[in-house]
Parts: sequence; structure tokens; C-alpha cells
Amino acid sequence: MAEVEAVQLKEEGNRHFQHQDYKAATKSYSQALKLTKDKALLATLYRNRAACGLKMESYVQAASDASRAIDINSSDIKALYRRCQALEHLGKLDQAFKDVQRCATLEPRNQNFQETLRRLNTSIQEKLHVQFSTDSRVQKMFEILLDENSEGDKLEKAANNLIVLGREEAGAEMIFQNNGVGLLLQLVDTKRPELVLAAVRTLSGMCSGHRARATVILHAVRIDRICGLMAVENEEMSLAVCNLLQAIIDSLSGEDKREHRGKEEALVLDTKKDLKQITSHLLDMLVSKKVSGQGRDQALNLLNKNVPRKDLAIHDNSRTIYVVDNGLRKILKVVGQVPDLPSCLPLTDNTRMLASILISKLYDDLRCDPERDHFRKICEEYITGKFDPQDMDKNVIAIQTVSGILQGPFDLGNQLLGLKGVMEMMVALCGSERDVDQLVAVEALIHASTKLSRATFIITNGVSLLKEIYKTTKNEKIKIRTLVGLCKLGSAGGTDYALRQFAEGSTEKLAKQCRKWLCNASIDTRTRRWAVEGLAYLTLDADVKDDFVQDIPALQAMFELAKTSDKTVLYSVATTLVNCTNSYDVKEVIPELVQLAKFSKQHVPEEHPKDKKDFIDIRVKRLLKAGVTSALACMVKADSAILTDQTKELLARVFLALCDNPKDRGTIVAQGGGKALIPLALEGTDVGKVKAAHALAKIAAVSNPDIAFPGERVYEVVRPLVSLLDTQRDGLQNYEALLGLTNLSGRSDKLRQKIFKERALPDIENYMFENHDQLRQAATECMCNMVVNKETTQWLEILQRLCLHDQLSVQHRGLVIAYNLLAADAELAKKLVESELLEILTVVGKQEPDEKKAAVVQTARECLIKCMDYGFIKPVS
Repeated sequence: MAEVEAVQLKEEGNRHFQHQDYKAATKSYSQALKLTKDKALLATLYRNRAACGLKMESYVQAASDASRAIDINSSDIKALYRRCQALEHLGKLDQAFKDVQRCATLEPRNQNFQETLRRLNTSIQEKLHVQFSTDSRVQKMFEILLDENSEGDKLEKAANNLIVLGREEAGAEMIFQNNGVGLLLQLVDTKRPELVLAAVRTLSGMCSGHRARATVILHAVRIDRICGLMAVENEEMSLAVCNLLQAIIDSLSGEDKREHRGKEEALVLDTKKDLKQITSHLLDMLVSKKVSGQGRDQALNLLNKNVPRKDLAIHDNSRTIYVVDNGLRKILKVVGQVPDLPSCLPLTDNTRMLASILISKLYDDLRCDPERDHFRKICEEYITGKFDPQDMDKNVIAIQTVSGILQGPFDLGNQLLGLKGVMEMMVALCGSERDVDQLVAVEALIHASTKLSRATFIITNGVSLLKEIYKTTKNEKIKIRTLVGLCKLGSAGGTDYALRQFAEGSTEKLAKQCRKWLCNASIDTRTRRWAVEGLAYLTLDADVKDDFVQDIPALQAMFELAKTSDKTVLYSVATTLVNCTNSYDVKEVIPELVQLAKFSKQHVPEEHPKDKKDFIDIRVKRLLKAGVTSALACMVKADSAILTDQTKELLARVFLALCDNPKDRGTIVAQGGGKALIPLALEGTDVGKVKAAHALAKIAAVSNPDIAFPGERVYEVVRPLVSLLDTQRDGLQNYEALLGLTNLSGRSDKLRQKIFKERALPDIENYMFENHDQLRQAATECMCNMVVNKETTQWLEILQRLCLHDQLSVQHRGLVIAYNLLAADAELAKKLVESELLEILTVVGKQEPDEKKAAVVQTARECLIKCMDYGFIKPVS
């Protein structure tokens, strides 16, 4: 019975394979393997599973399965060739060559084997040439670099060559085998910045994707030394060392996405100790006075990227628990730093925001209430421990810490606001004579009023306080922050025209003052950022946003601010642009419910006249003219944890609003918008990715892909467009994605193969049978381009179904496709004639053409005439 079931499972696997469901096929073959002991069947099953492995690019598994089939039958030619293909992909060219050599011996006339034999022979010769020439090159490079008398040009060239060599597998291994790590450490010891940079970048390349090498380098260089290099003031050096640590972490944790095989896998089994040591040193860097602001930022970036789980479906959050227990107080210390106090650690404009984001990510990564309670207790103990009636500096740090947490996990921040003495201390600091106290208190009040309920409390208690500070203070920094507090409270009603907190015209006056400060280049960047923050709230008011987009100097000042090293401004700029383009989500107003609300005397939100489409279109035109696209492109490139998924979503919303008019899309492409959209469509929130993909579809539908997405970038556009071919997306998104794919599929066979590999063909086919005319037309045009691809399977079956379709318009399109294919190539025409298509054409062509069917019958007859021209069929008298 088991043998019979094994045979049935094999047949089932074969069916799955034919339908390109390789995972299901693998599962069937694996189940069958457990049930049989028949050697011939075992060989077949292993051989078939190897074919699945090749299709799914699991080359290690494919090579292993093929080897098992060969162990049973050493002359199994299919298994030998499949192992050869897998080994070639794994870079084991000499072993692949032996397999294909055996295949060619068994079947000497097989042209495929002969061609593979020639190709592998050429590749092996090239590899040997590189290996033999690399050895001497490495030695020569180190001689130049370690010679104090070397000329500058030679030194620079040798350093760059070494970096390039370190990125290649053969080169990295050669450096490693020739005492390269020791020599690179000698370069570090020279303390010459350009040589240290070259050494660090070479080590990064050597660590990438190789766990054993990464472990050896980590222990040879030592984590304390690596952190010491990252702690320097030099931004370029700090970033290079950060990249080295990231490469080591990726290799140790398996995030490099490469297969580890054989001896290398056996060398390193447990990397948890090394990863924990790295995390511990990064946490120590946060509170060390010896660490520069740049170094602290890079440490925070590494913690942000590597500690919280990337997928919440993964159960293990032990890294987060470790950081909460051993490092949360250190992170809170960074969040609570006040730049104007003498005890402040070295910081950049971004440091405190990065620490707030880390707190937020750690809090979100906790799995249960006891874990969250523990987290909250640590925060409470830290803050209350700082309160000291005798030491005002400690009180300021406590409120600054609350302010920082409010910028992270807001729910936790709200709970901390309820702590005894926190709100009272804020009010007391507002009335202090010291500028630093007022500065911190005003910022804390601003962050505390994010929610309408909290803002209502502060409106009744804090507005008079803020107004008093605004009138009395002579410090411009405090004045701006106080104004932002008033802006935030003034916009608590959102876009609702009827729900205004302040008197008519007050918000416009506040906005005018914000624009004035924004344009004042003499004010420091950190303070001008608060002016943008104010506009982020005030531009919810349609009058304010309309005035703002007409103020070109203010717009351009904001764009320039977005391009600076201060990345904390990104969210505010993105929010302001979302407000100006009205690209936020708007609830659909149902007239019946409005009438019901009015009848029951409930509040009904009102739309401002300037929030109508005509005004929005004018604002978009002005933003484009002011150079918004280049500013957005620059913001997307920010390599920092501050560019959160929420900020990416806001940027995607703005891009989609800008792309709405087809006439503007050329301008967006020219200013780098097409390239900037790709990362937004691949990473971020689900909503953000869909918005960015839709904007990409709009551009891809009407632009030349070679210009909009130059080079290899065009292949990255395919996946986001295919993701829009989903029943959960709306009709416009489906339609524009199909137009974009049609444009791409018409460019090259390589692009068609990419679309095919993304499994878009079944979706395109489904849309060919939609009820909507335009969707059907777009899908059919896309399919016309796709059937040219040599790899496309099932196309003949699809074509036959089209030629028999019930709707005459679809049937006519199918017959036109058939005619074009027949006319294109005699070999292809022969294949069509040998199929059932000839019978279909004959049946359709014999029909009597009435008025409705005339075009269909005529096209079928033209197809038959073409077949006669080739001599494939003869006319019957």
C-alpha cells in the first residue's frame, strides 16, 4: 500500500511541477520518499526534487538531491546534469565541469551538454587566471600602503584596489589567506585617516556573506577597538565602521541571505555570544563622554536596525528583552540630554530623535503586558529618581526624558504624564527665569498635546502660560517653540473647518510668523526646524496651506532644510507636504448620515472651500515649480532610522498626489522622482507601499522606462506593479498597473522574463476576462507583449480560449493576436498549426459573416490564408 501511495504522490508532484507550483511539488516528492524503498522510484523522486530546487533557486538542496539520485544510479544523466547546474550556481565550477563531462561522455551528440562544457571550461580558465594574478597583486598593494614614502596617487590607487578586491569572493579569500587581516590592522595602526578608511572598507567587504571570516575578523580586530574607531568625530570614518559592524552582524545572524556550506558551516555553530557582546558595547557607547555625536548616532542606528524583530510573527524577542534589562536606562539618559547644560554628552541634531525611535521600537517589540509593565516601571523609576528640589538641572533632565518618550511610544508617554509631579514640574519650569528651563518645558508641552483630549486639557491650562512666555521672552529660540505650541493647539480640530480652537485669522498670523522664521538664515537649523513643525500643524487649515504654497522663498527654505544633515525635520516636512497636497485619508461623507447628524444636533465636519480639487491642483503645480521632487528624492536617500516607515508612507502619499496629472509626470521623472519611488514601494507600511507602487504605475504607464528608471533599476519596478494586480486594490490601481506592465513588457525580453518570474501572468490573464472594458483592453495589450517571451508557458491555451470567447470584442482581439503570431515567424506558425488552434480557426472561418461577426470571421479567414501561404494547409475544392 505504501509503494502505491508513493507512486500516487510522485504523479501528484509531477502535476504540481507542470503547473509551476514548485513548493507543492517538493512537498509531494518529500512525502513519497518517506513511503518507498524501491531504488528506481527513490532515484526518480530525488531527481525530480532536485529539479524543483533549481526552479526555486535552492541550489544546495538541488545538488544534494541530485547526488542522492546519482548514488543510486551513477549513470543517471538527468541527475548528473541537474547537479552540474546547481554546482555552477554555487560557484563550484570544477565539480560542475566533471558532471557535464560525464553527461557528454554518455550522450556525445547532445549539443546542450557540449555547449555547457565549453562555457564552464572558459569560466574555469578565467577564475584560475584571476586567482593566480590576485596573489601577487595583494602583496604589492600592501607594500605600497605600508611604505611611508609611497606617492599620494599610488597610495590612493592601491587603497581603492584593495577595497574592490575585498568585495569579490576570490579576492577576499586571497587577502584572508595571505595574512591580510594582520596587514590591515597595521594600516589601522598608522592612524592616517585615508589608510584607516581603506582598511575598514576592505574588512567590510571580507565580512559580507561569510560567517567564518566575519567571526575571525571580529576576534582579531576586537569589538572594543571597532567601537573606538566608530566613536571618532570624523563622520566618514564613523559611517564606514558602522557599515563594517553591520556586515559582521548580518553574517553572524544569517541576515546576509547567502547559503553557508560544508566546512564553513561546521566552523561556526553558535554566534549568540558574539552578537550579545556587540550589543553590550553599543549600549556602553551611548553614555560614554569619549564618544562623538556621530559615533553615538551610528550606535543608535545599529541598535535600531538589529535589535527589534523585523517580523512580529517570529516568537523570539530575546534581543529586545536583553536591551531593556541592560540598556534601557542608558537609552533614557541619551533621550534626557539637554544641550544647554554643561553635563551634556556630545550630540548631533539627530541623536535624541534616534534614541526616541529606539525606545518606540523596543516598546512595540514587547509581546505581553508583564513585559510592557516592566518597561514602564524602569522609565518611571528613572524619571522620578531625577526629581530633586535642590537641583534644578536634574528636574530639567527628568522633563526632557518625558518629552523624548512622548516622541516615541505615545501611550507610554501619556502614562508618564500622569505620574505625580510631572505636569506640575512642566508648569513650574515654564515660569522659571532660566532660558534652558523654559525651553525644555515648552518642548515638553508641545509633545504632550499631540492627542485632542490632552490638547483640550492644555488649552484650558497652558495656552495662557504659552502666550505669557511668548510676550515676555527675548530669547528667539523659546519664542519659536512657544509659537509652535500655540500652532499645535490651534490645529487640534484637524481639517474640520467648523472646529477651530482660536479666533478667525489667528492661525494665519501664526503661520505668517513661522514662514518668517523659516526664511531667516541667521537662525540656527535646529530652531528653524521648529518653524516647520509649526507649519506641519497649521497647514491643516486650507487658508494657511494656500498662503504657504504661494510663498516660494518659504517653500524653498523648507526644501533646503530637508536636505541638511538634521534629519529630525523629515517627518515635519513630509506632514506639511501631505497637508498641502491633501493626500491624507478623508472619510467618505454619506449624505443620509449628515442629515441624521444635523437632525440629532450632532457636530458635522465641514470642508473648507479651498480644500476642493481645483485649489489642490493649483497647489500641486506650485510645489512642483518650487522643486518639491528633488527635495523628496533627497529625503528618501536619508540613511537613518529617523526615516521611519510612517515618514516613508507620508512621502509616498505626496508622490502619488504629484503624479495625478499625466502632464506633470515628465517633470517628476526629470527631477529623480522615478528612482526615489522604488525604495518607497519596496519598504515601509502596507499603505505606503501601495501608494508608492500606484505612483510608480502612473509614471511607468506614460514614460520611457529607459529614462524614468535607468540601468538595472527598471527591473525593481516590476514587483511593485505586479503587487497592484490584486482584487483588494481598486480598479484604477489595477488599470494603471496593467498599463505600466504593458509599457515595460514592450521594452525587452529580459523585462518580460522578470514579469514572468514575478508570476504576474495568471493575474494578467484574469483581467482579460473582467467585465470592465478598459481593464480587459489593458490586460489584453499586456498579454500581447508577454506572449513574445520564450519562457511563457500556457500561452497557447490562453490564446485558444480567447479565440473561442463569448464576447465578440475579446474573440476578435484573440484572433488578431493569432494572426500577428502567424505572420511573425514560420517556426512559430508551424507550432500553432500543429495545435488545436487550426481547428478553431477553421470552425470560426466557416461561419456565415453577419453584421456583428464580420470582423471576427474575416480575421479567422486571414489566419487560414497565412497558413496556406506557408504551405502548412491546402485549400479543399
